[in-house]
Amino acid sequence: MSIADSIRGHLAALDPQHLELINESHMHAGPATDSHFKLILVSEAFSGLRPVARHQKVYQLLSEELDGPVHALALHLFTPAEWQDASVPASPNCQGAH
Repeated sequence: MSIADSIRGHLAALDPQHLELINESHMHAGPATDSHFKLILVSEAFSGLRPVARHQKVYQLLSEELDGPVHALALHLFTPAEWQDASVPASPNCQGAH
């Protein structure tokens, strides 16, 4: 199973209404090909939670990946109501890239 598939599988626990997992490893220095990801996730499970609590919830589900192959994970977490007017910023280029 790929790292991306593993991440998606664990995030299913949040019953996402929208999930985008973008592999951005090519934007970073080094040989790792599945180490940097951008996650856009919309879930009712985030309702009533502050941003830090949302991040903690995701970190808990992805502890295995974050302890191993995943070096960076940009999180963009929304409730369905927030998603209606949301914009997701572009990821910056890596300072040490090529």
